[in-house]
Amino acid sequence: MEQKDQALIQQLCEENPRFRLLYEEHVIFEKQLREFDGRVYLSPEEELDRHRVQKLKLAGKDEMETILRKYRQ
Repeated sequence: MEQKDQALIQQLCEENPRFRLLYEEHVIFEKQLREFDGRVYLSPEEELDRHRVQKLKLAGKDEMETILRKYRQ
């Protein structure tokens, strides 16, 4: 990510409660996915959980990108 985007993300985290929540969730989801990926074997239930976390992370990222686009213009 560019330096300009990093500054914008920092600003939005401070000023936009929705963006801050999405960013915090994104960090949590990344951590959860790393934990899943670190396991040798996932049960079928864990596979479903991993897939659910992936979808939530991507949905949040899409919404963050939408917010970022509005501020870049």
